[in-house]
Amino acid sequence: MSDTHLLIFGLGYTGQAIARAALAAGHSVTATSRDPAHAPRVEGVRLIGFGEAAQAIADATHLVATAPPPEDGGTGEGTDPVLDLYGAAIRAAPRLRWAGYLSTTGVYGDHGGGWVDEATPPCPGQSRSQRRLAAEQGWEALADRMAVDLFRVAGIYGPGRSPLDDLRAGRARRVIKPGHAFGRIHRDDIAAAVLAAIGQTLKPGVRVLNLNDDEPAEAALVVEEAASLLGMEPPPAVPYEQAAARMSPMGLSFWQESRRVSSVATQAALGLRWRYPTYREGLRGILQQERMQQGLDGPA
Repeated sequence: MSDTHLLIFGLGYTGQAIARAALAAGHSVTATSRDPAHAPRVEGVRLIGFGEAAQAIADATHLVATAPPPEDGGTGEGTDPVLDLYGAAIRAAPRLRWAGYLSTTGVYGDHGGGWVDEATPPCPGQSRSQRRLAAEQGWEALADRMAVDLFRVAGIYGPGRSPLDDLRAGRARRVIKPGHAFGRIHRDDIAAAVLAAIGQTLKPGVRVLNLNDDEPAEAALVVEEAASLLGMEPPPAVPYEQAAARMSPMGLSFWQESRRVSSVATQAALGLRWRYPTYREGLRGILQQERMQQGLDGPA
């Protein structure tokens, strides 16, 4: 067992993957939940209430925050639930040497389908992305005290949360908007990136790390690939203009911006390559995992 004690704020979909990876690497892991009685359990993880984390912060060597800003937050103070409650405790934590914050590539704003990278200045156009940038700035303010990594995360997918599941459930849509590329990242590659960062010896300061696979792609192409893997006909093509009339404000916001995010510098900085460099490997990996869990052999 290493001397690393990782505290994860938020044991959700991604937090669980980070926790399992950290445990597998021999680290001690504590995680918070708003409702521990009904939270998912990860064997080996000490689970505590979000409001009961003061001692865990004092004990932690590393901390990662997965909790988003409140939906009704502004763009100034009060945009990050962890810092709002524990900012002073985190700054004063005697053993803490690294903090990671899971943000979003949405902070880059709209680039008309052009490429952005870790050095691109953020220019968020959506209110939720503006709140994310404000939260990033709160974490960045701790960088005089410890190493701070700002993970700008693309669309998350993985087992139980992918176009494969949408197709099986009959809720997948194939929206056609030529040239409009989405970025995405497999949940397990997020966990791998966080673990790689934890394993580095870093001086106080801040890094921007883009968690985005190597091939931003139109959403319709991903649905078509998933359908092919399942041996299904893809859903009918729907022009974006037609689909937009039925989208929620949240759904519309995703389609109103377009950018291609490079993570070349991030992978170099962390000394890794994505296990799932495109959606094709990612979808096949999900199917292979399902087959293994079902006791089946053979490629997906």
